[in-house]
Amino acid sequence: MDITSLTEIPYSYYSLPFCKPQEGVKDSAENLGELLMGDRIENSPYKFKMHTNETEIFLCQTKPLSSDEFKVFTSRIDEMYQVNVILDNLPAIRYTKRDNFLVRWTGYPLGVKIQDTYYVFNHLKFTVLVHKFEETNVASVMGAGDASEVIPSDKPGSDIPGYMVVGFEVTPCSFQHNAESLKSLKMYGKYMSKISCETNTVTMGIKENEPVAFTYEVEFVESDIKWPSRWDAYLKMEGAKVHWFSILNSLMVITFLAGIVLVIFLRTVRRDLTHYEELDKEAQAQMNEELSGWKLVVSDVFRVPGYPALLCVMVGDGVQILGMAVVTILFAALGFMSPASRGTLLTGMLFFYMILGILAGYVAVRMWRTIFSGDHKGWVSVCWKVACFFPGIVFLILFVLNFLLWGSHSTGAIPFSLFVILILLWFCISVPLTLVGGYFGAKAPHIEYPVRTNQIPREIPAQKYPSWLLVLGAGTLPFGTLFIELFFIMSSIWLGRVYYVFGFLFIVLILLVVVCAEVSLVLTYMHLCVEDYKWWWKSFFASGSVALYIFLYSINYLVFDLKSLSGPVSATLYLGYSLFMVLAIMLATGTVGFLSSFWNGRLYELAVYSDSKLLFHFRDSLNLLPGKLDELAKNLCPSLGSKGSIDYENVSLSNLESDKEKLVDYMKQDILLLGGVMQKAQDIYYQLFRLDIVTKITLSSVALRYLSFEIL
Repeated sequence: MDITSLTEIPYSYYSLPFCKPQEGVKDSAENLGELLMGDRIENSPYKFKMHTNETEIFLCQTKPLSSDEFKVFTSRIDEMYQVNVILDNLPAIRYTKRDNFLVRWTGYPLGVKIQDTYYVFNHLKFTVLVHKFEETNVASVMGAGDASEVIPSDKPGSDIPGYMVVGFEVTPCSFQHNAESLKSLKMYGKYMSKISCETNTVTMGIKENEPVAFTYEVEFVESDIKWPSRWDAYLKMEGAKVHWFSILNSLMVITFLAGIVLVIFLRTVRRDLTHYEELDKEAQAQMNEELSGWKLVVSDVFRVPGYPALLCVMVGDGVQILGMAVVTILFAALGFMSPASRGTLLTGMLFFYMILGILAGYVAVRMWRTIFSGDHKGWVSVCWKVACFFPGIVFLILFVLNFLLWGSHSTGAIPFSLFVILILLWFCISVPLTLVGGYFGAKAPHIEYPVRTNQIPREIPAQKYPSWLLVLGAGTLPFGTLFIELFFIMSSIWLGRVYYVFGFLFIVLILLVVVCAEVSLVLTYMHLCVEDYKWWWKSFFASGSVALYIFLYSINYLVFDLKSLSGPVSATLYLGYSLFMVLAIMLATGTVGFLSSFWNGRLYELAVYSDSKLLFHFRDSLNLLPGKLDELAKNLCPSLGSKGSIDYENVSLSNLESDKEKLVDYMKQDILLLGGVMQKAQDIYYQLFRLDIVTKITLSSVALRYLSFEIL
């Protein structure tokens, strides 16, 4: 048993003057996820006998409430604290009627305040739903967590039936006991008078210096619910139409953005390709002089961004968080993380996050080497920053919030020993795996840019509006795809409701990734059109800015949906946990946007690399051929010989004169092979498709012309 409320400060059940079990208070074994969530399960004084109904069972009468105990009791009633009871791993369900609807809750409230009087629920009516075991010769069926153990009877041929617990309900009541009738009663004795449990009447008001008596009753009801279906009452999906509306809303946003991206490619790339194919040399030269917009920033697009190490670190952490979210939600949707196993979801998230450190290190280091043209120096430093950036911020937030929980004597405070365990997991598993991933990233070939970068950066023209304003506004589109599902998630986290529609959540996550990629592509293209080539960070925050709107939504949820949450400590805890969640979302969505823009940047460069016609044909014509020049020459024109090689690392201005003859011979052979390969390729393409690739720029232009011949 434990006590929780909307204040997010859980307390032990016995922090209030309740009856304690005769054998003493004992804590149950808990996993890592339960400890992080602040779940502390303690044994209770309530005792049941299988399939034996009992009424008017007396537990105890407390000592007269002291002034401090009275203040604590009343304050927790004001803060809507409720008691969570578990029987055979099933939380107690409480049903209430509201507007002719039956509302389902878990646990029961401590009490209620009517006018200026506080009433406590001191009598509990338990209803245990049991399913009769189908086999005879069974004395009892004991449930333990998610499994049941059948205990055979000692007497052969015994007809004693066995039962499995398949449901657990509680009805709290406030009942004023007769003080004289309590004097001679002992624990588990029978109260003399009949106790009428009426939910719409409260009579036991608590007052200072007066005791409180507690009683209970239990009723066993046979049910047709079978053991595998006993969690259906908790996982019953409500509001399915709302979830489908959320998905439909996301699909509409995706379709809208996909249309914009399609228009961009059809109206710009295709038009430019057509112009390059049809214009003669004079028109080509004239157009090169009149180039504008994104065609002018070809040699600046891949210029090293500001704070490159931080960008690589954030992208690496984003890949790790996104991978953890996808794998965890997928496993939960497939049913591997049942709510019956408390804390499993959080434990699984930690496990997958640590394992995916190898992916974070690989992506960050390879991005680092790509930015610096293959230089692998400093990759160890990048790995350490990846391994410590996000976890370090999380530990800092948890440490500050933990001080607040320690000061409030809450069971939600993380024990010091657990902090030590988390640090050991961090430095003994996560950090080494990140370094391993970084090692493979350092050994992997870096991504080569399709164009060279000028030494002198181009001046960015004055903009009509701040570019960051457009970036921040772009986050509204991804937010529009998930804000409906976000309400259910927030209600599950802060209102204690069971969330198990992970199938819907997985679909929403996939749609969110698609929207973030499309938004970043469109924003990157718009910045290049105004000759703003500093797209690296803007593509990251174009989709990552959705986190800002989620944080604003969290504040709105705090103000309008958590009205009972009172006190600066509770508000600080709420905002601290929200900040942690928002940071993770920002890194994950920002990474999606950046990587989509980075990989699609090659397509832009394929169309706009046009410093001179000869150079443009030289680079892009090779895209029509499936292989490297040396391999193509061996297959298509072996009589021309091999390409040869040059030690590029040792070529410098000082030895150009001495190595002039060797370098010139290498270039002559390279040009000879290129001419032979292109001539042979020209013959092959003409024989197959009746197309002259000399007039074509890219593979897409060849396909477009072939399609027009065959269909049109």
